[in-house]
Amino acid sequence: QVQLVESGGGLVQAGGSLRLSCAASGRPLVTYTIGWFRQAPGKEREFVGAFRWSRGDTYYADSVKGRFTISRDGAKTAVNLQMNSLKSEDTAVYYCAAGDIFTNLRLAGQYDFWGQGTQVTVSS
Repeated sequence: QVQLVESGGGLVQAGGSLRLSCAASGRPLVTYTIGWFRQAPGKEREFVGAFRWSRGDTYYADSVKGRFTISRDGAKTAVNLQMNSLKSEDTAVYYCAAGDIFTNLRLAGQYDFWGQGTQVTVSS
């Protein structure tokens, strides 16, 4: 079991940046794939990106590729989501998730553990 807590959300103007963090307690993060998802009002939860700790590789949704970057901290207890060049359509609640998975990383149902989410609001 792992417990996840997101932080770093807030209000930012379009074109600005935010850095979200997903901190973990319990089982070490290095045993999981970590996914970032977001959900805007009235919309389904969508994939943002994922980091496979076992291989050190990352995947991104086309909508954020080149603007968002996933990284891990040196202590291996958190995974960060750096969001640059933010747009109004990035406004959503952002969630991190963990799962013992190696494929279908874009599917929310594949992940076993979820954080409570953090709100990101981008004003135009």
